Amino acid sequence: MSPDSKPGNPGNSRDNAPGMLQNVRVISYNIPEGDRPGGIKVRFKIRVVTGKRGREIDARQARAILEVLQWQRQHHEPR
Repeated sequence: MSPDSKPGNPGNSRDNAPGMLQNVRVISYNIPEGDRPGGIKVRFKIRVVTGKRGREIDARQARAILEVLQWQRQHHEPR
């Protein structure tokens, strides 16, 4: 288990996901209680990946962002 992880919380462990690279870091962030939308619990989990896998993810994200921007441009209503 990684030094950041808590017992019983496998989401923060690098050792529990089969097929994942060893150079993966998971960052978790909980929104403070007073800042939660509608009082619901909000948690962000960010997985940091480097190397070849990181480049693959960057390319996939770039394609998705481009697709959203193209859609937005086609559906933009002038004010």
